Parts: sequence; structure tokens; C-alpha cells
Amino acid sequence: MDILIDIILQAGRAAVELALFILLPVMVVMLSLMRLLEARGILDRVVVVLAPLLKPFGLNGLGVFAALQINFVSFAAPMATLSMMDQRGTSDRHIAATLAMVFAMAQANAAFPMLTMGLRFGPTLLFSLLGGLTAAAATYYLFGRELSAAEAVLDETLHHPTAESAKGVLDVINRAGAEAFKIAVGAIPMLVLSLVVVTALRTSGAINALTHLLAPLLAALSIDSALILPTLTKYIGGGTAMMGVMDEMRRSGQISVELLNASAGFLIHPFDIPGVAVLISAGKRIAAVWKPAALGACVGIAVRSIGHAVCA
Repeated sequence: MDILIDIILQAGRAAVELALFILLPVMVVMLSLMRLLEARGILDRVVVVLAPLLKPFGLNGLGVFAALQINFVSFAAPMATLSMMDQRGTSDRHIAATLAMVFAMAQANAAFPMLTMGLRFGPTLLFSLLGGLTAAAATYYLFGRELSAAEAVLDETLHHPTAESAKGVLDVINRAGAEAFKIAVGAIPMLVLSLVVVTALRTSGAINALTHLLAPLLAALSIDSALILPTLTKYIGGGTAMMGVMDEMRRSGQISVELLNASAGFLIHPFDIPGVAVLISAGKRIAAVWKPAALGACVGIAVRSIGHAVCA
């Protein structure tokens, strides 16, 4: 029992430190910047410029905004945009393409804090874009080609507060800070649970046994066995939980900067059990197209994984 209590206390301390001292400051700055750009209308103009360029990939204006949200806010941010697409009559085919793109792109709530661990921002953003567009195109033209392409008259106006005065700017920053705090505090339970499970598995020898079992296969594929633990954590507990495990492994020297960057393609995205569950809850039509979107996301993640592995 004493061992279990020690594991819980150790995991709890690590989770709180990661959430409040790494995740929270990064998210406050990034969310404040994004919300100010949004309030100034700059993001609206970016969407207008990019929408025609991305239309061949099966994305509309709202899809472009979802891409900005996943890359610069958090994995849950596109939920509002997906919900708008559901309610405003966007076709099932466009919704599937957008959902696949979101599944395959790098989630800001994991990517930005991991910059402090040595993750390279430029390649991560570049391969996130390539993977997302590949996932969207694969879904729109291949996996989701049987879905309805009929659309209602679309209202792609993005409704958001303005910041035309000093008070307006302050209000936007305060709201962004509150949103960042909610994200950081909301991540603590999953971080604690995942770190408790991971520490328990490591202490019991389960991770070593699994590593020994998979060693020949991993060696044949030239994959470092140190990635077993963060990979299991990511796909079961989500990107934030993976970030906590990766932070611990980086501090102990188990993961190098090169390996961190090489693995970013298949570790930093919301296509995991918690991420899928959260995103498809945005609406009934969103949930209805998750299967073709998931297949497209696998193609996009494969592209990202190859890109990161080659450039690491």
C-alpha cells in the first residue's frame, strides 16, 4: 500500500507541475494571441485568402478555421467549428474531410509545451499541414466519396468578439486566460491517472517485459524500444498524457531530442481514444462520418510519420 501511495503522490506532483508550469503559460500566450487575431478580424482575412487554395483538398472556409484552431489552440478547439458545420448545412463529405484533417494534424496543447523539450516548431507545423491536407483529400476523394455532397446555403461567417478599444483587448485577453486555465486544470486528472498507470507498469516490470517481447520486431523495423511507453500512453490516455510521460523520459535521459522529433508524426495528433471521443461529440453528423475520416487520418498520420522520421 505504501508503494501505491508513493506512486500516486509522485505522479500527482509531476502532473500538477506539468499542467501549471508548462502547459498553462504556453496556452495563455498562444490563446491570447489567437483570440486577439480573431477579434481584430485578421483570422477572417486569412480564411478568405486560404479557402480557395484549400478547396481542392475538400475543405471550405470553416475547414480552414478548424485547421488553424487545432494547430494553434488545442485539440478540442475545432469542436465549435465542427458543430457550426453540422448546424449550417455543410455536406457530409466536407465534414468528413475536415474531421480527418483535424484527426491528423498536430494538436497545439501538446506540440507547443513540447517545444520546451526540444521539439522543432518548423518541421512540426509543416508536416502537420501536409498530413492534414493529405488526410482531407484522401477522405474527400477516396474513403468518403460515397457520402452526400449536397450542401445548404452556407453561412461561413465566424462570429466572435471584437477588440477595437483597450477595454476590448483586455476582455479578449482575460477570456483567453480563463480558457487556458480551464484547459490546463482540465488536463490534470488525465495526467495524474496516466502517470500513475505508467509508473505502476514500470515498477511492476510490465514495460520491461513488453519491451523484451517486442524487441526483435522493433529492431527489424529500426524502431527504438523507448517509444513503447509514450506510444501506449498516447493512444490510450491521449496527447496530454503522452506529453507528461515524454517530459519525464526526457528529464531522465531515456528519450533524446532526435528521437522526440522523429516520433512526433505519430505521437502528436488527436487521433486517440480520448481525442476521437471528444471530437465526434460535436454533433450527430460529425459522429456519423467518423469511420471514413479515421481512414483518411491514418493516411495523413503515415505521411507525417515518414516526414518526421526522414528529417529528424
